[in-house]
Parts: sequence; C-alpha cells; structure tokens
Amino acid sequence: MGRVTSRRRVTRIVDGVAAEPVDTLAAEEPLEIRVNGKSLVVTMRTPGDDFDLAAGFLVSEGVVRAAGEIAGIRYCLGATADGVNTYNVVDVVLASWMAPPDPSLERNFYTTSSCGLCGKASLDAVRTVASWSVRDDPVRLDPAVITALPGTLRAAQRVFDRTGGLHAAGLFSADGRLLCLREDVGRHNAVDKAVGWALRDGRLPLRDTILMVSGRASFELVQKAVMAGIPALAAVSAPSSLAADLAADAGLTLIGFLRGTSMNVYTGAHRVLRRTGQPA
Repeated sequence: MGRVTSRRRVTRIVDGVAAEPVDTLAAEEPLEIRVNGKSLVVTMRTPGDDFDLAAGFLVSEGVVRAAGEIAGIRYCLGATADGVNTYNVVDVVLASWMAPPDPSLERNFYTTSSCGLCGKASLDAVRTVASWSVRDDPVRLDPAVITALPGTLRAAQRVFDRTGGLHAAGLFSADGRLLCLREDVGRHNAVDKAVGWALRDGRLPLRDTILMVSGRASFELVQKAVMAGIPALAAVSAPSSLAADLAADAGLTLIGFLRGTSMNVYTGAHRVLRRTGQPA
C-alpha cells in the first residue's frame, strides 16, 4: 500500500542562514475507482482508507446507500509493465441486483485533491438526489459542544502533526463524541472516507450527527453531508454562497467560522440551542 507520508530534504533559511533538514510531506497519489471492472473516476488522494474512500464516493454520487449493496472492494493490479500492484486502483463490485452507475457520473477529467466536482460530465448532475431527508432530523446542538469540535478534531489528526498538510473530516455524535476521523490532502476525500466508514459499518443514514471539517465548507461538502443523511456541517472557515443555498434547500444546519467560542450559523439555526436551552 502507498505511503501516507514521504521524506524530502529541503533548504531552510532563517535570518539569512541556510540549513538542509529533512522534511515530512503528506503523500499524494492517484486512485482510480472502478465499479464492476469499469473505470469511473480518478482522484488525487493521500493513500490509506482507500476502500472507505471508494465507498463514500459512491454514496455521495447516489450509487449506493447501504453496505449490502456492495458485494466487495479489492485492489487491482497496477498499470505497470510487470503487473505489480500499485495499490492505486480499486474495484467496487456491486451486489448482483444493483444497477451500474449512470453514465452521467463519468468524469471527463480526473478529480484533483482540491475539487471533487471538476470535470463532471454534466452540470445537471451536480445536484444529486438524496436517499434521505435531513430537514426533519430533530437533533438539537449545544453551542458548547459545537465549539469544542475543532479542538477534538485537531487533537486526533495524527498525520497532520507530522506534515501540516492534510485536511480532516470528523463525524461526531450530537453530544460531541468523535465517531470517526479521516485525513486526506483533499477535503472532499476526507469526507468520503468518513462517510464510507459509516456505510461499511451499517450506520447510514447518519442521523443525530455533526460533520466537522477543516478549512472551508464548499458546495460539494454540503452535498456529501446531505447524501449521507448528516443534519449538520461545521467548518472552521467560511462556506461558499452555493453551499449555503444548497444547505437551505436541503434543511441542513451549516456552521462556519467556528473559532474559539464563536460561530456563524448560516442555515438551520433552529437546531442550535440558546443559553436557556431553547432552540434559536
């Protein structure tokens, strides 16, 4: 399996004085996801939790919604002349009764680590149809629990401590208990890995949970939360306008600029309790 990190000698200059220490970098390699032997997408990711990534990606795209709809996931032989397994190609075998992915899901180009939607064959396919509604999820969230999430997420990031170059996605219970954390060079990959873990563990839909992400909240991350049945998404930075629009349409609670004891609630503020214990 590919390495999560790599080592590289760098030139470090401090106050005009140069040194050449060895630095640790987050690894980034392509992963081709196949379904029933047919290539669907190539994404740039940090190796590790690849089966979760593939499963979560298929949840995000509306291909699967339950663990039983996947018969198996395996690594394929690499595309090298000697047939060595590069661990950069996975094949998801769907259950025999499952229909293959819609052709509209095929990408024209590979997916980069910074964008999970680049190269979509049709803009009409961006707004996927969710299997569950998050609008009626009755979860209520304590502001004190929400503001503690970034610290819990950061403390659990093992690879970030060595590289400083990975995003994280954490699934939390409504009382702030960390259920799953995944890291990747791409925010969308980290979320797919977390959702894929939940799918394979039989936890979908993810009612009464919060998805916490490092960085900003983009349209694609809101979409992935909705597709997994997650009622609340929190980010340390700002959401995009399209992310807020989709969150409002879907009935998802979207929180941004979650720093210290403050936050901005862009949509779904009725789920966030006031000091009196009443919804806002």
